[in-house]
Amino acid sequence: MDILFVASELAPMVKASPSADVVASLSKALRLLGHKVTLALPRHPAIEASGVMVARRLTPLVVTSGSERVEVTVFDGRLSSGVDLILFDAEGLSSGPWNVGGIVDADVATARPVALFVLAVIEFVRQRALAGTPFDVVHAHDWPTAMVPYMLREREGVGRPPSVLTIHDVGRQGIFPREVLRVLGLGDEHFQPELLEFYGKANFLKGGILAADAITTGSVTYAQEILSPPNGHRLEGLLAARSKQKEIIGIVSGVDYAVYNPMTDPALPARYDAEDTSNKGICKSALLANIGLPVDPTRPLVVSIGPFTHERGGDIFVSALPKILKSNASVVVAGLADETIATKLESLVTKHPESLQVIGHSSDQVVHRLLAAADIVVIPSRSEPGGLVQLYAQRYGAIPVACRVGGFIDTIVDCDAALETGTGFLYDKPTATQLLAGVQRAIAATTSSRWAALRRRVMRQDLGWDRPARRYVHVYRSVMSNVLA
Repeated sequence: MDILFVASELAPMVKASPSADVVASLSKALRLLGHKVTLALPRHPAIEASGVMVARRLTPLVVTSGSERVEVTVFDGRLSSGVDLILFDAEGLSSGPWNVGGIVDADVATARPVALFVLAVIEFVRQRALAGTPFDVVHAHDWPTAMVPYMLREREGVGRPPSVLTIHDVGRQGIFPREVLRVLGLGDEHFQPELLEFYGKANFLKGGILAADAITTGSVTYAQEILSPPNGHRLEGLLAARSKQKEIIGIVSGVDYAVYNPMTDPALPARYDAEDTSNKGICKSALLANIGLPVDPTRPLVVSIGPFTHERGGDIFVSALPKILKSNASVVVAGLADETIATKLESLVTKHPESLQVIGHSSDQVVHRLLAAADIVVIPSRSEPGGLVQLYAQRYGAIPVACRVGGFIDTIVDCDAALETGTGFLYDKPTATQLLAGVQRAIAATTSSRWAALRRRVMRQDLGWDRPARRYVHVYRSVMSNVLA
């Protein structure tokens, strides 16, 4: 199968959200299954800065954006995973809104790089078909690429491949003034409620939901949650209509074992696995010493990794933190935070210098060390479209604590009182009181004689990408057969 991925970010070079990890890992897993995968991206400087070699094509693509003809330079490369890379470059394209969440009420100038990228992808797909080497399926990721399925449908003709859209977070939609349609070469007939119009604006994610042959999410539960308010973010009616046709599929993401492996991880001071976790204690002591907290192996280490925003439950966590700090635990908070939350964290560090440390920026290397050191990882999100942190935590033998929503329901089995079953601790509602109770359950469990068995059980799970990738292949074959029928 010849698959085209279309994305705006790629881990570890260009990473603004968990979708960057999914794009990198899923494309690699599909390649390992024997499929040919090409990944189309804007030409981010960070990609070549990471050492990826690219070659410029002599002939640019020419796209029509409104009344303007724009030359888009194309670069070819290949990732170490064997995935082919196609990078598109034009004036202003790389500086688009790729590293932000869901754009709301932005101007047309902000939308222009996104529109140019979409148009370049459509022209690239068209030229491949004309050359007799069409893609079997096009897989778009999140709102910056959601208009690719819509434009494929509108420009139907030369070998239109079926399309799949993955919604990594339905709250991130890409909402622009109606004038953006002209940049895409679309007429006013597309600005109506049954098409791209959305409360007086144009909605890019809505376009993808309308046009994609299949829609996936990173969670089976989340695929159901988004069919009703507030989780559907005003798109629930359209999503429910697609779901009735069995065209929304939840597929739980995986972990790239080559990247997240405590037995081979170069970022760690000591390695370990599920059969012998003793070196996890070395990782814990090294981290505590490095950040200036007392090294006490008997104290459980609670870690929470941001960003700490309202959406991600940062305010809930900070509200519960004073009481968490009264327990016999060390706490490390890592990641960027909203200003109000950051101020509260700084105040708590001043009051509890022996128990709490805050790390403002969490690079991938820092995250790996935190996971290896942690006994407990708290993920305070109000909702969870899929979730990777809990999977990474489990891979490193850190027990997750999270709310019973979305992807957490699919990936965490709540522990029973005796710790004989379960892979983490779930609480029922996104409140500080409930979160505190969940963390207290986890801290109490660290004194149990079955804590080590729980850790081994969590680490022995099959969290890899092979199974999810095979499910995506099934989706691809399904949409291909429907289009061909």
